[in-house]
Amino acid sequence: MVATVIVGMLCVHLLCFAIMFWLIGRRLQGSPLGMDAFALGNAMLGSAYVLQLLGDGSDWGASVVVNHTLTVCTPMVYWVGAMRFFGRPAPLLQPVLALALAYAAAQVLVQWLAGPVARYAMLAFAMALMFLAMNVAVVHAMRGIARDLRVEMALFALLIGGLGVLNAIKGVLVVQGGLDALDMKHRFQVVFYVYMSFLATVLAPSMIWLVLRRLTDELRATAARDPLTHLLNRRGLLAGLEGHFGARTAGPARLLLLDIDHFKHINDAHGHKAGDVVLCRVAEVLRRTVRRADLACRTGGEEFVIVCLDTDDEGVVRLAERVRLAIEQQAVPMPGAKEPLRCTATIGMSRAFHHPDGFDAAMQEADAALYRGKASGRNRIEWGR
Repeated sequence: MVATVIVGMLCVHLLCFAIMFWLIGRRLQGSPLGMDAFALGNAMLGSAYVLQLLGDGSDWGASVVVNHTLTVCTPMVYWVGAMRFFGRPAPLLQPVLALALAYAAAQVLVQWLAGPVARYAMLAFAMALMFLAMNVAVVHAMRGIARDLRVEMALFALLIGGLGVLNAIKGVLVVQGGLDALDMKHRFQVVFYVYMSFLATVLAPSMIWLVLRRLTDELRATAARDPLTHLLNRRGLLAGLEGHFGARTAGPARLLLLDIDHFKHINDAHGHKAGDVVLCRVAEVLRRTVRRADLACRTGGEEFVIVCLDTDDEGVVRLAERVRLAIEQQAVPMPGAKEPLRCTATIGMSRAFHHPDGFDAAMQEADAALYRGKASGRNRIEWGR
């Protein structure tokens, strides 16, 4: 009786959170973060337990086959949801349908060859293997795509590992004691479904929390980026400087202020869309040219800033010359034009500064150098004084 009540509560948990995941996924529209797959997984597992509660006690029949097939397919659906949550495209319907057909056929074959005990043992061991595979995937993700969620992933691995162990124990009990081990009055069944109910209570809200965290991180990242070029904006640049100078071993920073020469003429002659293309191509040059540790930013209009970290004056000059030369050599194809568009840039450089508060002074120094470079003929590098 106790286990039956727990299974009923588990059904309610799973189906309610399936609806919630589905609604969240609909609101997210373009990037549902795997909520559609998590909703399907909860609905499938909840439906499997509903079939179990409504069953007539028979150990074979269409409802039993559907029940076991839904149960086995659920971990794969959750795995697809996790991959989509981390931005990895993963097909859903085709692999799940293939697994469902294969496992349904396997049930019929095992029932015919070895009977119901072997079929229930197959279910338990199949689930144990599925959760073991999920556990391995979670541990692997902690070193890669989920590196920023190591604590959460470690907790998930622990909980999923416990579920795999319980399914393995269930398989052993079925092999040793037959179908009596599956009696809802059996102590192990009570423990098993209490643990399942605990997981349904804990994991579903945890997934919602992870979605909120991911959306918050994306919003923070979007707020720190220029929407056209996807380089850092001023806010992102200042945050990067705070992070750099917050380290104990932080070295000095030097600033390059870059301005595209005759950009107004480009807009007037070719249109603002052409100007946007030029800005994006210059941003690509910066991404290819600057070091990974440096900070590249578009401050607005045709002005860009590069903050060189932990380097000396010679390194800054070499970087500035590489950037200037790469922009000069770049050809930007224009629709309907016979010749590609070319542009140049003038770069003003500041002296070293050692604290985020020195950023504004460095900008003024580089800006003055930039205007001296413009007055001296453009397409050149000028040091600040």
